[in-house]
Amino acid sequence: MAEKGRGEVVTYIEAITIGLREEMERDERVWLLGEDIGVYGGAFKVTKGFIDKFGEKRVLDTPLSESAIVGVAIGSALNGMIPVAEMQFADFISSGFNQIVNQAAKMHYRYGAPVPMVIRAPTGGGVHGGPFHSQNPEMWFVKTPGLKVVEPSTPYDAYGLIKAAIRDPNPVIYFEHKYLYRRIKEKLPEEEYIVEIGKADVKREGTDITVVTYGSMVHFSLEAADILSKEGVEVEIVDLRTLLPIDKETILKSVRKTGKLCIVHEDTLTAGMGGEIAAIVAEYAFDALDAPIKRVAALDTPVPYAPALEAFFSPDTKKILVALRELAAF
Repeated sequence: MAEKGRGEVVTYIEAITIGLREEMERDERVWLLGEDIGVYGGAFKVTKGFIDKFGEKRVLDTPLSESAIVGVAIGSALNGMIPVAEMQFADFISSGFNQIVNQAAKMHYRYGAPVPMVIRAPTGGGVHGGPFHSQNPEMWFVKTPGLKVVEPSTPYDAYGLIKAAIRDPNPVIYFEHKYLYRRIKEKLPEEEYIVEIGKADVKREGTDITVVTYGSMVHFSLEAADILSKEGVEVEIVDLRTLLPIDKETILKSVRKTGKLCIVHEDTLTAGMGGEIAAIVAEYAFDALDAPIKRVAALDTPVPYAPALEAFFSPDTKKILVALRELAAF
């Protein structure tokens, strides 16, 4: 089967593959490491065929040790290479946590050394993976100075952000949502492009309520917005794309336009991204608010395995609609 490329309709996962392949072709310093990414092609087949194309020195199958993967990536980056490390599931990133937050994130601050590395982390639920394969651990890293944290919601953004992450001179945590891998399709532009890290995107224009969201929740929020539009309420959807650094300007501009804010994320409610966004808006745009800020998020429990319990635990279109209708009626 021919390789997919720019100018074609691709899935979210194919967009990541295309971006990775192009960056490896562009710069021989870029190399990949992770569990089963070579011969097997990765647990989700993101790197299928890469070991044949680039060789085993640039597509390295590693032991089952996230600590070793992160440590090797840091050392490689400090020596002028550009490693892209895969965590087979984002949940397992905790095994490399110390080296990410205490080494990679602080090297540049300590003595000016660039640490050009990317950690790819398949994140999120909706695939019935249970409590160890479905977490959304982005906030562990959003509070860590020295890191950049991104999470695309579309093939367009997935392609543009993986290229931006690889070209960034310091560590980027690249969360990619498993639920979106083969569900979302889009035609990529024929021309190469980069999505700038730190820039949110207004996925839907609206005048009545602002929804700030990211990852898989962008699509549930768009569904809710389309339903409310038939009821005469126009919802604006702001897709953060980058969680650190956060695009305050786009958020505040939208809230000042609509006067109402709902924040939606798949992560658990307490200490989630919603609290930070609510604080930003309360501090800088309180006078523009015409209603209390709403948050829609997962319950404060581990992710259940049973499909019915996972559905009860997770935010979805119906739960977003409830919050938006309450705001519309306020």
